[in-house]
Amino acid sequence: MNIRTYGKGELAQLYCPHITTAAARKKLMQWINLYPNLMDALHRAGFSDATRSFTPAQVRLIVEALGEP
Repeated sequence: MNIRTYGKGELAQLYCPHITTAAARKKLMQWINLYPNLMDALHRAGFSDATRSFTPAQVRLIVEALGEP
């Protein structure tokens, strides 16, 4: 996987390509919240609910926790 900036919906669709973007985004956020300490690590890397994309550092944290899409 190419580690770069991804829109939230764009990254979510990579993990859940067979559902709508909105549903994929919701599911990805559920997975992130279920994974121990991932949300804390994302917040330390600058994540907030208001941001519309994941930075490369945040994508790396997600991929390390959840595996490659």
